[in-house]
Amino acid sequence: MDLKECRLLVTPTSFGKNSPAMRRDLEELVGEVIYNPTTRPLSSAELAGLLPGCHGYIAGLDEIDRAALERSDRLIVIARYGVGVDNVDLAAAREKGIQVTNTPGANSVSVAAVTVEINLALARQIPEACGITRQGGWPRLNGLSLEEKVVGLIGFGAIGKQVARRLAGFDCHILAYDPFPDLGAAQKLGVELIPLEQLLGLADFVSLNLPLLAETRGMVNVDFLAKMKPGSHLINTSRGELIDEQALLQALNSGRLRGAAIDVFTIEPPGADNPLFALPQVIVTPHCGAHTDGAINNMGRMSLHDCLAVLRGEEPRYRVV
Repeated sequence: MDLKECRLLVTPTSFGKNSPAMRRDLEELVGEVIYNPTTRPLSSAELAGLLPGCHGYIAGLDEIDRAALERSDRLIVIARYGVGVDNVDLAAAREKGIQVTNTPGANSVSVAAVTVEINLALARQIPEACGITRQGGWPRLNGLSLEEKVVGLIGFGAIGKQVARRLAGFDCHILAYDPFPDLGAAQKLGVELIPLEQLLGLADFVSLNLPLLAETRGMVNVDFLAKMKPGSHLINTSRGELIDEQALLQALNSGRLRGAAIDVFTIEPPGADNPLFALPQVIVTPHCGAHTDGAINNMGRMSLHDCLAVLRGEEPRYRVV
């Protein structure tokens, strides 16, 4: 297909944010580029109004369901700007002959970094100390060091391995659970691979580093939290849907968990009345794990490459369906 005859929809609002040449190059290569008219992911109805006439689609966290895809009349590729494809109706895309790609590894370093950063902030109660100090107080909070503590990684893929690499300098014991463990990487990084239930009972800090799948949705429930070590901490930089937020709230209020650091929520943005926000032992951030210049540039380049490859009739690097 002649790229000059192609119309592309680009919905991630950070696409080309740190590299204006990326947008300029795209606009020079194709016939027309349509950008997200909002500052957030699009709903199914909004997307349905923009897809007609589009041949390619660089997609953020929009609601890419069957209803939206039924309105696409020329679409041949959805290039996910990110790793997760849980927001894409893959069956509907397959039925319409639409290829779906993603950008594995593009944001691994950035997400791993923020995972360690909010882990440290949680251990030292930095946000709480900052807030009290700003109000004129001079608190003496009893923080925790990571030295000799046990950090449990649930998920030992690209992000989990990067987290382990960054934790190595803190002299902590690193455990990991993964249904398809990389034994070589674990040995190289000094990580002990153990069953999930055993990890939960030993870890002072439990970090979720796994994708949203049918089997992981809602996995952090009452039973999961009851198996965690009393006084431990939970960190989630993966997907909000992994956690039953009501169960987490109960575990925190009861003292079963000492604290939590949450970068992702089931509903985003969450309402200001979310009860987790009222707890001083909870750190909340706005799904910012991949919001660094490096991750944004990587996701932009990789999604653009595969989108244009499919439009040219070539095989993409990271095809999902």
